[in-house]
Amino acid sequence: MIKSRWLKLLLLVALCLLLGLIDAVRSYTSAYYDGVFHLDWTAAVRWDLGAWLVWVIFVPLILHLSRLFPITNENSFKRVPLFLGLGLAVAAAKTLFPVFVFLGFNESLSGISEWIWHRPFLLTDFLAALVFYGFVLALAQALNLYRQYREEELRASRLESQFARAELQALKMQLHPHFLFNSLHSISALQFEDPDAAQTMTARLGDFLRLTLDNAGMQIVSLRREIDFVKCYLEIERVRFGKRLTTDFQIAADALEAQVPNLILQPLVENAIKYGIAKQAKAGLIRVGARLEAGQLRLEVADNGPGLMQNGNGLNGPNIHGLGLSNVRERLRQLYGANHTFELKTAPEGGLLVMIFLPLAFADQVAQGLS
Repeated sequence: MIKSRWLKLLLLVALCLLLGLIDAVRSYTSAYYDGVFHLDWTAAVRWDLGAWLVWVIFVPLILHLSRLFPITNENSFKRVPLFLGLGLAVAAAKTLFPVFVFLGFNESLSGISEWIWHRPFLLTDFLAALVFYGFVLALAQALNLYRQYREEELRASRLESQFARAELQALKMQLHPHFLFNSLHSISALQFEDPDAAQTMTARLGDFLRLTLDNAGMQIVSLRREIDFVKCYLEIERVRFGKRLTTDFQIAADALEAQVPNLILQPLVENAIKYGIAKQAKAGLIRVGARLEAGQLRLEVADNGPGLMQNGNGLNGPNIHGLGLSNVRERLRQLYGANHTFELKTAPEGGLLVMIFLPLAFADQVAQGLS
């Protein structure tokens, strides 16, 4: 990294020296009229090389400031005037620097004085510096866009990999022999005790597998489809727990078409069953809620299990450090960055409450970007 920076600096110095020599030739030849060169060659070289070497300082500065304060559609009305002011200051400094160099070394300006004062030399130099500043600024913005593109491409690649792992994990859980064995065993037992229930559960298992296949490969789905998937999953789990498992869905009708990450609720429900229901003998409650709230989609999964545990290191417990919650956190971070909220609280029923807030507008952009 350090070698690369020094190499870039050396290339910039070489470029400025080359442009300075080219500019010196231009200045010297343009000063020829009436059969006489009115500009001394050595003075032209010192003047233009000094002027162009100033960019060795200004170009990295412009690139750095542009990276720290990129110009976007949202902030252009604030930052464009700032960068315009910076451009005027840079152009003025670049134009006047050679003058101060000559004066600083107590050199006479006689070799260039006639050329400066009898022609608009400083003005054209100033305008040329302003144009070059605009070129550097445009290059900096292009680099910002390229970096943003590469970061989004990398984020999409990571998201694809993360989603593939989450989907494979969900499929492993869903099609785990033990899970299928319990489901089929419960259905088989119900055929004698309650044939109607057995038929219903067989249909729900079929719906569950069908939804799994229908949603395969999809990263963003409607909340309606996600809720259907969770309901199928809970219907099958209810076979295992019987009356020990009660479910409550509080889904606002106007939230059903909101876009959510595929398989985002199922790991939360699984976590609630594993740590909130299976670990206790009393009747368990799983509550799933969704509603629109101040331009956001609010998702909730709550149970009446042991809930959050407090120790010397703060909140603790397997129910908040499980693999399911970790995957949900990571997927939300990859999808929405900082534009989401993931919270763990104590549920009104005394168990764990997981809340997710997704901005609707941003969620739609994510859905369009992944469609």
